[in-house]
Formats: sequence, structure tokens, C-alpha cells
Amino acid sequence: MDDEIVVLWWYLNRRQNKRKNWVHPILRERFSLGTFETLMGELRRDESKFFNYFRMTATIFDNLLGRLHIRVRDTSFRECICPEQRLAICLRYLASGCSFKEIHYSNRVGVSTISKLIKEMTHVIWENLKTDFLKLPDTEREWEDIASGFERKANFPHCLGAVDGKHIRILKPAKSGSMFFNYKEYYSFVLMAVVDSEYPFIFISVGSFGKECDSSILKDSTFWQKINDGTLNVPKPRPLHENLHEELPFILVGDEGFALTPNLLRPYGDIGSVPWQAAAIK
Repeated sequence: MDDEIVVLWWYLNRRQNKRKNWVHPILRERFSLGTFETLMGELRRDESKFFNYFRMTATIFDNLLGRLHIRVRDTSFRECICPEQRLAICLRYLASGCSFKEIHYSNRVGVSTISKLIKEMTHVIWENLKTDFLKLPDTEREWEDIASGFERKANFPHCLGAVDGKHIRILKPAKSGSMFFNYKEYYSFVLMAVVDSEYPFIFISVGSFGKECDSSILKDSTFWQKINDGTLNVPKPRPLHENLHEELPFILVGDEGFALTPNLLRPYGDIGSVPWQAAAIK
């Protein structure tokens, strides 16, 4: 008798919790009232507004869309989100930092769908563009070109890159103790980056504990290990000028958070920060 009561209770409860709509009425109006359908055309007619909304021009947006291999397919139940809208949602999230719920209401797309879409799009962007825009120099000539850029723009010879770390604020991970608690008194992980004289990244390391200092993160990175074991084809020490005889090594430049080494220099105290000190990730 008890088993029958349990089964009856489960059946009634299941019927009460059954969804009334397969798709919420708000989401059904996506193709007529969603932000992408109503705003995208207007943004394309105003270049400054488009740039303010996506942090890039319409030309760059279209070029990026053309370089990405975004696979979509309609089903018998519903029409898929087109590649252009997928990219627009992802870029808007990255450009503004707004919540999934805000994008959910403005674009009339489910929160879980947005979460999955942004993960998929960032993966697609990485896989399609990493070899073009995050390429670690692997020849001596490429390193010399970077050094020439620093010498030309800052009169700073033998510089191969500027390095710095950025704390990315996060919620405290479960059972992590104080590993992610940083000196600024919030939880974070660290993005360590090396940039050249034009600001493009040439190396990044993501995910180090917030409590770690920049110097130790750099020294534990594969980039630093390759510099020290000679596998990066960094130019050998040479004089700064043809009239000088002392050979000096090629170096990275960082701030006071890094220890002085033969391969890394930092500015004198109170002089100010280095012009190219990873400003792109600030």
C-alpha cells in the first residue's frame, strides 16, 4: 500500500511540474523582437555606435565572421541561431561583461543556450585564430624584428617583449582555501602575458593561483623555461652599437613585481612604468 501511495504522489507531482510551454512566449518572439533582429541593422548604419557596442568596427566584425568555421544546423523542432548572431552575442558579452540574464532578455535566447554558445564561440575563435594572432616567435629573425620595434619606438635596444600579470576576479572555488585569494583581498586567477612593441600578445599563461606573485608565475612558465634552455632561438648577446665592444643579452622588461635576472630588467624605482608593460590586458 505504501508503494502505491509513493507512486501516486510521484505521478501527481510530475504532472504539476510539467512545463506548460515547450518554448517560453518571450523566447518565441526572438525573430521579430530580439535585439539582433531589431538593432543590428541600425548599428551597421552608424559606425561609431557599432564600435561602441562591439568594441570593433563592422568591417572587422565581418572579417572575423568570415574566418570562423561555425557549424550550425536547423532541426525539426526549431531554427538554429545563425552564425552572425552567435558571434554578436559572444562579442557583446566579452565587450560589456553583462550577465547572461541581460543577454537572455535582450536577445530572447535561453540562459543555458547563451552559456553554451559563449563557450563554443570562444573555443572556435581560439582554434581558428591562435596561429595568426598568438604566435610565439620561433626564429632569430622574428625576435630581432621585435627588438627593432622597441628600439625604434622607445630607444630601448635588445628588448624582446614586455611582461606583466593581470588578476581576473572570480568567485571563490569550492574547497580552494586561500589559494585564489590575492594581495588585493579578493579571489582571482592570474593572466600572465608578454607583448611586443605593437601590443600583440606573443605569449600568455592563464589560470595561476591569485596568491602567486608575477615573478614566480613567469619562472614556472614554459616560455621562461624555453628562454633559459635556448629552444626559442633568442639572438645571442651582442654589442648595443657597432662602436661598442661589450656584449649584452636580449631581455624582457617588467615592473617591480619581477626579480632581476640576466634575461629580465625592470625600471628604476619612481621612474614610472614601462610604456609597453602589457597595457593591452589592463
